[in-house]
Amino acid sequence: MLRAYRYRLYPTKAQETVLEGQLRLCRNLYNAALQERRDAYRKAGKTVTGYDQMKCLTEIKAALPEYAGVYSQVLQDVLKRLDKAFKAFFRRVKEGSKPGYPRFQGRDRYDSLCYPQSGFSVSEKTAFFSKVGNVRIRLHRPMEGKLKTATIRRECGEWYVSYVCEVDAQPLPATGSAVGVDVGTTWFAVTSDGESVENPRHFRGAMKRLRVAQRAVSRKKNKRSNRRRKAVRRVAKLHRKVSRQRLDFHHKTALKLVRENDLIAHEDLNVKGMGMGNLARSVHDVGWGQFFALLSQKAECAARRVIAVDPRYTSQACSQCGHTCRENRVSQAKFRCVSCGHTANADHNAALNILGRAAPSGVNVAHSASVA
Repeated sequence: MLRAYRYRLYPTKAQETVLEGQLRLCRNLYNAALQERRDAYRKAGKTVTGYDQMKCLTEIKAALPEYAGVYSQVLQDVLKRLDKAFKAFFRRVKEGSKPGYPRFQGRDRYDSLCYPQSGFSVSEKTAFFSKVGNVRIRLHRPMEGKLKTATIRRECGEWYVSYVCEVDAQPLPATGSAVGVDVGTTWFAVTSDGESVENPRHFRGAMKRLRVAQRAVSRKKNKRSNRRRKAVRRVAKLHRKVSRQRLDFHHKTALKLVRENDLIAHEDLNVKGMGMGNLARSVHDVGWGQFFALLSQKAECAARRVIAVDPRYTSQACSQCGHTCRENRVSQAKFRCVSCGHTANADHNAALNILGRAAPSGVNVAHSASVA
């Protein structure tokens, strides 16, 4: 399986200039390749493939010597990205969803360089990249497995590298426990064991500072001024901090669930659709999609099981007798079955239902049921 390790880079001024120049050249290559594909189809009805364009890289380097300063596989990866974007576009067209034609990349949108196979290495204090040199790196944790790819990324004036390594699974010892997880916006999660995880609301906590920073941007009328660029960077840093806080919280919560349970069941929510409703801000702030993705990744590495169950009526069904009706849900926090009289916390009752729906897949829920 694959695992990514992300580290901070500290390039010198000269190295930063080289990296910025390579990003500019790769962005120009991406846009030119997109223009070629679009014109070839519009004018001649011809489809240009990524392989066709990669064969022309030698001619491009001969005509434009500055491209010799970019590692060859990095240039190939640029065209592979464009080819991947077109494949995704045609897939969406076939599915009947909104296609979204590949778009030209502006200066602030193209911000990464990928070394897909070779041309890079890493030691204790420096990371080597072909055509860039040895860049100081902070290895805050050791890497495991075999290095596969390296991606340099620019974020708000800072530089990072992500290494993808091939590692072996590391199964955790069996616990004999299974748990159902009901997620929400009042509480981040309530488990079938009765444990409640508080929703930290990172974005809401940063809203006041974001408003001040965004007003500072709106006052800068000249969109190309240095002052406006600095103000935009301050807003981006605040958003980045919120994103990192949320990611750290998701990592810790998912890791705790994986360590304590052999199986985790959660609702198969349409997070994207829910993010377009009246509670869009709260849904985006809680970040269920990212949490479920991290939970699945950590479970796969630890040889645990994660099951996404049908979420319909989990909050209206009684976990004791199975009776389902809207009247069972008395309030946001209280559940009382009109058939058998069972009362419970509404989220805890839903978590028990979620765990119960995982039972047809061969899951032993005796432990969690006894705890409840």
